[in-house]
Amino acid sequence: MPPPADIVKVAIEWPGAYPKLMEIDQRKPLSAIIKEVCDGWSLANHEYFALQHADSSNFYITEKNRNEIKNGTILRLTTSPAQSAQQLHERIQSSSMDAKLEALKDLASLSRDVTFAQEFINLDGISLLTQMVESGTERYQKLQKIMKPCFGDMLSFTLTAFVELMDHGIVSWDTFSVAFIKKIASFVNKSAIDISILQRSLAILESMVLNSHDLYQKVAQEITIGQLIPHLQGTDQEIQTYTIAVINALFLKAPDERRQVDVESSVDILGCPLTEMANILAQKQLRSIILTHVIRAQRAINNEMAHQLYVLQVLTFNLLEDRMMTKMDPQDQAQRDIIFELRRIAFDAESEPSNSSGSMEKRKSMYTRDYKKLGFINHVNPAMDFTQTPPGMLALDNMLYFAKHHQDAYIRIVLENSSREDKHECPFGRSSIELTKMLCEILKVGELPSETCNDFHPMFFTHDRSFEEFFCICIQLLNKTWKEMRATSEDFNKVMQVVKEQVMRALTTKPSSLDQFKSKLQNLSYTEILKIRQSERMNQEDFQSRPILELKEKIQPEILELIKQQRLNRLVEGTCFRKLNARRRQDKFWYCRLSPNHKVLHYGDLEESPQGEVPHDSLQDKLPVADIKAVVTGKDCPHMKEKGALKQNKEVLELAFSILYDSNCQLNFIAPDKHEYCIWTDGLNALLGKDMMSDLTRNDLDTLLSMEIKLRLLDLENIQIPDAPPPIPKEPSNYDFVYDCN
Repeated sequence: MPPPADIVKVAIEWPGAYPKLMEIDQRKPLSAIIKEVCDGWSLANHEYFALQHADSSNFYITEKNRNEIKNGTILRLTTSPAQSAQQLHERIQSSSMDAKLEALKDLASLSRDVTFAQEFINLDGISLLTQMVESGTERYQKLQKIMKPCFGDMLSFTLTAFVELMDHGIVSWDTFSVAFIKKIASFVNKSAIDISILQRSLAILESMVLNSHDLYQKVAQEITIGQLIPHLQGTDQEIQTYTIAVINALFLKAPDERRQVDVESSVDILGCPLTEMANILAQKQLRSIILTHVIRAQRAINNEMAHQLYVLQVLTFNLLEDRMMTKMDPQDQAQRDIIFELRRIAFDAESEPSNSSGSMEKRKSMYTRDYKKLGFINHVNPAMDFTQTPPGMLALDNMLYFAKHHQDAYIRIVLENSSREDKHECPFGRSSIELTKMLCEILKVGELPSETCNDFHPMFFTHDRSFEEFFCICIQLLNKTWKEMRATSEDFNKVMQVVKEQVMRALTTKPSSLDQFKSKLQNLSYTEILKIRQSERMNQEDFQSRPILELKEKIQPEILELIKQQRLNRLVEGTCFRKLNARRRQDKFWYCRLSPNHKVLHYGDLEESPQGEVPHDSLQDKLPVADIKAVVTGKDCPHMKEKGALKQNKEVLELAFSILYDSNCQLNFIAPDKHEYCIWTDGLNALLGKDMMSDLTRNDLDTLLSMEIKLRLLDLENIQIPDAPPPIPKEPSNYDFVYDCN
């Protein structure tokens, strides 16, 4: 007979004694359980003790998390969080440097636990740490020179403890003084500083900027591009990641009126009233340093660095949002002059005619004719073409950039199409406007960066005006595709669809440069796109006759069983998940995998992302599959119902799922990508006997069914399969031809 659900069998350790095996009744108060444990070892004052996990996490057991204790868990009896906090609060103020160092090391470890953190913060521990950083740093550094090299470690542990304590969100970031900010910034601004101190300092500055507008202003005054560039030029990828994260945070929180690009600016103070944050990101030096020392460095880019590069890419493109959403003012002469310049470059107009009434009419007629050749919809007043947002004025900016920086290609496209009389001319103006809108949709201009996406494109870091160059390549592609399709104005939308497919397919290959992107497009001609489409149609449409559909219906169950086995095999291999929080790089990893017999889910925390599979015996926690009540996704997940900007992110919602078990218990997941999300939700539904409903299952089913059908029909090649079965013949008049074997 199985034990009651409220009874958990655990082992409890106590230093200097043999571990005890005991049953914990979850219905009893936790204090009563601790008293029972203390009485077993004859320990008085049970209120000074607590239970904590004996694994590397060392997290305390509380009334809130006690339901996470599973059968077989190893616990440790230790001093209570309040006692530990009080003792460490006193020890870190010791006059003995060795004792102080050991206390700070313990504090850095224990501060990860929210229960301990709350007790330490209640003792005004955060203020004590900030005072130690503000006043003690210089003294530590002087002692370091004459004594032993423990003082750098001391500062490192102090900052680590501070970071861990602040990560719990108990204390507001607005409470810190300018002196503390200056001290943290000074660690970043020093040319020679311990790596761990630099790491923590950059992390603290990033959190200050992201969590407080007032601190953003103060941090922006202390950090200069001159101090950040050397950290990007180093070889430590983690330091580079933290540095780009600080740049991203400053850029993300900059007021809108300060997000303007001025490539000529040379002032390097981030957030300075005279200089916009965006100016720094637009400088060639910073971009080229990131390209040389990060993207093209002789080492693989890890997920976190990829995420920060993606964020930087998104924030840089979001600078275009203002122009994208700005309508053209037909009465603004400066804006109208841009259109005049496009005409002048294309047609090299002669000197302006005199101001007589006759010449004015002649000039208007000439302008109307030229604007028609340029491909504007409104020939009389082309400014009206730019009143739709998006793409607004951004389209006109792109056209002018193309005309000035790729003048030969611009003139060739305009003259080539304006001289055609067969209705196959490609309207440059209309094409440019629609293409700009399409590229903004592809690059999601104006959307905030996702918390989980790593999808950055190296080619956008190879040029200061990467979006404009991207447009220039694509407008030439559009003109080429238009000619290949022999399109007319009625085919405009069809051409745009083909161009979008060409661009999307080329981007998926992640070209390392704009030239490589251009060469990828050369291989994706209209003819090649037709071949790809035809191949895809064959997979989808060629087998729609009734006999084929009946065959599909017959073999579909075995294909679904094959997919189910693949999903379960992947769950047996397991996946590493992140525990996302406010500061992404400080996330902890955890691993979950299914037992080979499909009976139990094993999971547990990890210190770092694993290389390969994690053995079952190293995962501390277990969840029997029989205990799973339901699997929920997206907004229905408990961890997605919590408040906070992170939880509202659309892409995070699309990757979230939770396992509900027992009464109020859940195991929360955020998948690393959409593929893993589909694998796990399919696998869990299969374990529960439910249908696998993911997009991945539908795609796999279509692919495998198509392959199986083709294999079975190989012998019927070039034979027409009738839509209906042949008629059943009439019964014969007699059965004399039947031979009786008996």
